[in-house]
Amino acid sequence: MKRPTLNFAIDAVAFAGFVLLTTTGVLMRYVLPPGSGHFRTIWGLDRHGWGHIHFWISFIFLGILAVHLVLHWRWILNVIIGRPREESGLRVALGVVGLVGLLALAVAPLLSSVETDLETGRERSLSSPHKDKSLEIWGSMTLLDVEQTSKVPLEYIRKQLNLPPDVEKDKRLGYLKKTYGFTMEDVRHVIRKYREEH
Repeated sequence: MKRPTLNFAIDAVAFAGFVLLTTTGVLMRYVLPPGSGHFRTIWGLDRHGWGHIHFWISFIFLGILAVHLVLHWRWILNVIIGRPREESGLRVALGVVGLVGLLALAVAPLLSSVETDLETGRERSLSSPHKDKSLEIWGSMTLLDVEQTSKVPLEYIRKQLNLPPDVEKDKRLGYLKKTYGFTMEDVRHVIRKYREEH
C-alpha cells in the first residue's frame, strides 16, 4: 500500500474512533447517566454495557493514534528540532517536558488509591468516616435486603416511603425510587427514624 493511501486509511479510522468514543461518552454521561444501572437500555445495552464498548474503543483509538505517530515520526522530529539554531535545545526541552507532563497526568489517576464511601456507595479518593453498615443503601438492594440489613420491618419501610402495600419485597430500590420518587437518603432517614422511635 502506498504511503498516502496508508495515511488516509489510518486517519479515517482514527476519525471514526474519535467519533465513536465521543458518542459513547455522551451516551453514558447524558442519556444513561450514573445511577441508571440496568433500568435503561439502548439496543439492549445498559450503562455498563456501553461502558465496556467505550473502554475498548478507547484502546483501539489509542493504538491507531500510536500508528499515526509512527507514520509521521520524521515530521514530528522536524517540528520539535527544526533547523539547527541556538534555540533548538529549548524547543527540544519543552517538547520533552510537555510529553513527560502529559504522561504523568495520564498515569496519575491510575496510581491513586480509591476507597468506597460507606454512606453513599460512591468511590472516592478520601477515606470514609461512615462506619454504620446498616446505612449502606444502594439501588441494587431489594426491600428485603434493606429489612435484613437494617433490622427495620418491611411494613414500616413501605409505609414511611408511601409505597403501596402490594409492592413486592424483592423489588430493587433503584426501580422503586424511579417509580415512586424517593431517594436513597429518604431510605436512610426511615432507618434512623425507626431507631429513634424504638
